[in-house]
Amino acid sequence: MMKSDISANNKKLAMEKTSLWRPGSHLSSTVRDMPPSGIRKFFDIVVGMEDVISLGVGEPDFATPWHIREACIYSLEGGHTSYTPNKGLFELREILAESTKEDLGLDYDPEEEILITTGVSEAVDLAFRATINPGDEVIVPQPCYVAYVPDVLLAGGVPRPVATRLSEEFKLRPEDFQDAINEKTKALILSYPNNPTGAIMTREDLEEIADLVVENDLLVISDEVYDKLTYNGRHTSFAQLEGMQERTVLLNGMSKSCAMTGWRVGYALGDPAILGAMTKVHQYTMLCAPTMAQVAAVEAIRRGEKEIKAMNREYDRRRRLFVSELERLGLPCFEPKGAFYAFPSIEGTGLSSEEFAEQLLKEQKVAAVPGNAFGESGEGFLRCSYATSREEILEAVDRIERFLAGLGL
Repeated sequence: MMKSDISANNKKLAMEKTSLWRPGSHLSSTVRDMPPSGIRKFFDIVVGMEDVISLGVGEPDFATPWHIREACIYSLEGGHTSYTPNKGLFELREILAESTKEDLGLDYDPEEEILITTGVSEAVDLAFRATINPGDEVIVPQPCYVAYVPDVLLAGGVPRPVATRLSEEFKLRPEDFQDAINEKTKALILSYPNNPTGAIMTREDLEEIADLVVENDLLVISDEVYDKLTYNGRHTSFAQLEGMQERTVLLNGMSKSCAMTGWRVGYALGDPAILGAMTKVHQYTMLCAPTMAQVAAVEAIRRGEKEIKAMNREYDRRRRLFVSELERLGLPCFEPKGAFYAFPSIEGTGLSSEEFAEQLLKEQKVAAVPGNAFGESGEGFLRCSYATSREEILEAVDRIERFLAGLGL
């Protein structure tokens, strides 16, 4: 056969294969079967709408304090735009070790036991991917942050949801935790103060969980990004409990407390073996967190306490205002003890969470997140962020009142 004939045949075969090409058939089955974020899916509806009051975005409405932004500007002006070490700027890790010692009484080696990540969301993903083998089960108390279950699945693990309840202040109860444990259970993820409920766990609550963690030789991944947004008393970290520091991967970041969501700076603290494994994944996927954002984080930790306290006082005022108004409207609401979310029950309206949220948005232009976006046990609730001005909160309340009146309530 002539060379030209072979070439023509190859082209013909290529065209036939191209006509049969179905990109979707090459997708990972895990990703293909994974539903999109319930938050993002819902807020696609918001795009393009005018005069919407958003109670849905989980971020502060404050701008990052000026001196923190200024530190970043100086960094850029100084030409500090190169990579940092994979684990992050040593100066940042060092000051994190100092602040963790001061706040929690825990010692972490900045060389081996601290990793700077691109937001806490990356830290969650790294923790699962570094520790979970295919088929390992991870206990996930719900309602919870929307990324936990997908991250477990992407790591090859099996999420085992455990419902928390309004009647128990959305705390993880030891009896529910114990019932979910089996021979495949590898880890527990905790998130207190909680998104979306605003619940906290006291030291006494956590000690009951710790007993079962030891008894069953489990790893704990503790997402404490809202730790400084605790309104009554001091936050207790799971790692502070006796014997728990070595069993805990402690995750935190700058996003919520310092109004730095877009800067994408998080961190993980933990055992050198686990942190080393997390760093391996980090160096092949992210390399390092943004240099100038890490410089800003140093400034935030070193001199941001005044602004953090001022923002917390304002959140507290909004919290009390919003919860009292929701109760006045006949929407029972657990009083959040931390974070900046209210989680009112809408069961009495006869609507599902998604129906309530979609109709409220379309009829009164108030955006909130259906509770079932955070797990099945969130059905019958609505997540409302009060990280917005008191004026907007009161206007949103007026609109919700009109919406309820239209339902005959």
